Amino acid sequence: MKIKQLPSHLINQIAAGEVVERPASVVKELLENALDANATQIDLDIEQGGTKRIRIRDNGFGIPKDELSLALSRHATSKITSLDDLEQVRSLGFRGEALPSIASVSRLSLHSQSQDHQHAWQLSGDGGDTFAAPEPCAHPQGTTIDVRDLFFNVPARRKFLKTEKTEFRHLEDVVKKIALSRFETGITLKHKQKTVLHLQAAHDQASSQRRVAEIFGPAFMEQSLYLEYEAAGLRLWGWVGFPTFSRAQADLQYFYVNGRIIRDRIVTHAVRQAYQDVMYHGRHPAYLLFLELNPDKVDVNAHPTKHEVRFREARLVHDFIYRTLHKALGDLRPQDELVQTTEKKPTNTRTESDHYPYQDTQKKLKIPVREQIESYQPLHQAPKKSNPFIPHSNNSSTNTPTLVVQTEATFEDTGEIPPLGFALAQLHGIFILAENAQGLIIVDMHAAHERITYEYLKRSMSDDSIRSQPLLVPNTLSVSKKEAQCAMEQQTLFTQLGFDIDRLAPEKLVIRAVPSLLKQADTARLVQDVLSDLIQHGTSQRIQHALNDILSTMACHHSVRANHQLKKAEMNALLRDMERTERSGQCNHGRPTWTQLSVDQLDKLFMRGQ
Repeated sequence: MKIKQLPSHLINQIAAGEVVERPASVVKELLENALDANATQIDLDIEQGGTKRIRIRDNGFGIPKDELSLALSRHATSKITSLDDLEQVRSLGFRGEALPSIASVSRLSLHSQSQDHQHAWQLSGDGGDTFAAPEPCAHPQGTTIDVRDLFFNVPARRKFLKTEKTEFRHLEDVVKKIALSRFETGITLKHKQKTVLHLQAAHDQASSQRRVAEIFGPAFMEQSLYLEYEAAGLRLWGWVGFPTFSRAQADLQYFYVNGRIIRDRIVTHAVRQAYQDVMYHGRHPAYLLFLELNPDKVDVNAHPTKHEVRFREARLVHDFIYRTLHKALGDLRPQDELVQTTEKKPTNTRTESDHYPYQDTQKKLKIPVREQIESYQPLHQAPKKSNPFIPHSNNSSTNTPTLVVQTEATFEDTGEIPPLGFALAQLHGIFILAENAQGLIIVDMHAAHERITYEYLKRSMSDDSIRSQPLLVPNTLSVSKKEAQCAMEQQTLFTQLGFDIDRLAPEKLVIRAVPSLLKQADTARLVQDVLSDLIQHGTSQRIQHALNDILSTMACHHSVRANHQLKKAEMNALLRDMERTERSGQCNHGRPTWTQLSVDQLDKLFMRGQ
């Protein structure tokens, strides 16, 4: 076989195999070019799922006549000029391969008017590698690219395409993802001349939330938390779904780095760890997050389709994302979720004064507050800051707490209604029924007490440090040289977690002591898993999770059980502790601990006002 130079049209078709997989890939590349041209409005017209036609029109700065031919040439771009530019890419597209690759597998026409010129020009191709000279045309400022008969000259590629419905679903998904990267750009999507998406430009928080609600659904906005945090040259902002708003699949997980949507194992691992303690098994969190950092800290040229990136300080990024989300979810209290719901779903039949926290009088709630307080008035003492679920003794940090009523200042003087309201009754010894400003609160008392107990045990262990127990017979394990070296480099971390680990040989470690709570666990395998995490992600929470699993079991067995009758004072004490406790919206297993039924919802159940 002789070595031959490939013809240019075949080179473009091979390149198209990397960039153009299906109609959705074409839309992604063309949308990114339009955004890089500073377009404020983009209109897409699609036929037959994109296989017959994809037309994208934008009002960006356009392409001058003398650059039209270059735009359809490989390795021609206006976005980078040197290697330094490549290391600090700020645009979405920069390779200069998309347009020529698309043109090599379709019938493509390009119309454009540059912002610096008064006349528009057009260029057309028929799947070859040559184009006629540009011709004048009528066109407003901006660019229109019309792609017809995708893969008409590569029939083998057409065979791999799915049905029209499936291809359009992929295409629509791409449009939605890109639309969430640039709120200030209006986007319209039509399929078969019918409008599927009409997203107006958003220039403030309220209009941005409307766009998110249109794409993620209003339920996400009603059950999500907005966060914004900046540190160490990193900025993370966006919306994270409440743990109770979990999904059966990871279909609502959008993560952007400097405006580019990406898939990254470092990011996925950090988010999963942040939700570890509050997510029900087998469920997936929903989030829309934006990470901003200096472009030279991230390599966006790691993959031809630019779906993947490579962080130059991966551990810093992982820890930043994990700690930010972990704190945001930990700081979430029932009152925060109630405020979110109240702000986003105002009722039409109640005035502002009827809703917490604007309630200015207790009289509108028909519950026997005065009698209730008087019934446990003898229990009232000076207010204390400690948790009312106090341990039996102070001999051990792992003593399990028991329910002890501790009183607090009453709400009678101020007329303020606590977020979870006041207890009304207990149902079947399982649920607490309470009334707050919005309506009815239903609490699973065992699940709620379990979380309160669990968080108390975690704080106690953290305050007293993790206790270590020497092994009578040291445990040896075989590892790779890389893992052994990692164990020595991370000795301080292992010591803080209660382990005493030494290196016996280049590929052998010995465990001399383990955390006392993990003495019955398979510590050798746990150490190997931790080393694997440290090598792959630069961090590991496996030991802490193993300890938490034991504390969770202890909390479960020592929390109030079903059919355990509580007095109203005890029920109210439980409600107040829920309002103070981190992650009290979910039990240790990720199940919800409480739910709210508003008066409007109750009205609908009984068809009142209909």
